[in-house]
Amino acid sequence: MSNPLKKTMVFLGLAEEDLDAQNTESAQPAAPRAAQSAPAPKPEAARATAQRAPVTPLRRVTPTRQPSAQPMNEILTVHPTAYSDARVIAESFRDGIPVIVNVSRMTDSDAKRLIDFASGLTMGLNGRIERVTSKVFLLSPEHIESGSDNSQKNDSGSFFVAPSA
Repeated sequence: MSNPLKKTMVFLGLAEEDLDAQNTESAQPAAPRAAQSAPAPKPEAARATAQRAPVTPLRRVTPTRQPSAQPMNEILTVHPTAYSDARVIAESFRDGIPVIVNVSRMTDSDAKRLIDFASGLTMGLNGRIERVTSKVFLLSPEHIESGSDNSQKNDSGSFFVAPSA
């Protein structure tokens, strides 16, 4: 084992130490070692003749969209208390149900995480997220349109700080 890279790999636990090969090498005199280093058959030729493993082709995923004429017959309102409640929100939104999320019962850090998750969810499923109040958000799927009674859209401020008038 005169290869320093092999020694380092063995030291770090990334490779196994070949004790049998090391013992047989040390038992042989130096002259037969030179004879062993004679050119061996090329492994590329052996690999070319070996049978290749079958390759399974990748299936093509076709995107499916929900029909836009789907009637809206329910809206889910969720008052999460922990980030683990995001699963209920995601499953309902994925099924095409609009979700109202009230994060007033959560800590600010968990609420920000949940809103970040909801933003990614709506972006991934082509929906929209709208802030209703400082701690209430509406997640509307792609096929649902929502109107606003505010004639002026004011996007200044963060999610948790109401914009100043």
